[in-house]
Amino acid sequence: MTEAAREWADRLGAVGVWTHDVERMSAASARDYVRAIESLGFAALWIPESLGSKEAFAHASLLLGATKNLVIATGIANIWARDPVAMANGARTLVDAFPGRFLLGLGVSHAPTVQTRGQTYAHPLEYMRRYLDAMDAAPYVGPKVEVPRALAALGPQMLRLSAARTLGGHSYFVPVEHTTVARKELGTGPLLAAEQAAVLDEEPASARTTARRHMKRYLELENYTNNLRRLGWSDADLADGGSDRLVDAIAAWGGTATIKARINEHRKRGADHVCLQVLRADPKGSPTADLERIAKAVL
Repeated sequence: MTEAAREWADRLGAVGVWTHDVERMSAASARDYVRAIESLGFAALWIPESLGSKEAFAHASLLLGATKNLVIATGIANIWARDPVAMANGARTLVDAFPGRFLLGLGVSHAPTVQTRGQTYAHPLEYMRRYLDAMDAAPYVGPKVEVPRALAALGPQMLRLSAARTLGGHSYFVPVEHTTVARKELGTGPLLAAEQAAVLDEEPASARTTARRHMKRYLELENYTNNLRRLGWSDADLADGGSDRLVDAIAAWGGTATIKARINEHRKRGADHVCLQVLRADPKGSPTADLERIAKAVL
């Protein structure tokens, strides 16, 4: 597993893109977008699967088919959205069709999302263990392929499970100090892919406004707030969209040099790969303009 994790770390590269943008695009626009991401030099694109998202495997297939070398990683495929056999065999199908270009990120999602589906969110760590067992046992009549997997992991037990059963962990909505904690729990071999929000804006007030708009939904979810509390953040920091100190820790804002420095800090603390999520003051603006500027600085 360690050798495969190191191979995937090299394949993903130091910096990739994490985005919700493709969720809102038509298929034609999404194809153009991922071709632009690939042409900028990014090796990997991370796509989400939340309530109301495009279905992860259908979406990944669309994006893989539109590009030549770009890795598509799910960040994450929701384990409550399909049973383990469907998850395993959907991933096997993509790995067979696009060798070395699909990474299955799995996650337990969040209680409100699961409850909206009419399901019961309980014992997520144990549920994930059983789910991975069932995936491993899933029958499949297609060609034998190994599915590269990673787990959405914040807490110590999920991080240790990700190291034991998959390539490693994918962290999201974390300050850099979490990367230090995550690497310690994972050990030296497993993959660590850390998401980092970024705002290309050097004006503090407007940059923080953009960041808070992004942070609001996550500060309403216990998985993220509990993780921040474990790291020492107070209830006061979590209130009202986040204190300035928390906003600055979650979202790197400023010029390209500031964003590059934050990426480098994650790398120094043990991240193999940083999934950069660029936030825009105008969500309807160009989804690639800021990425073009950042790519020149960080790639």
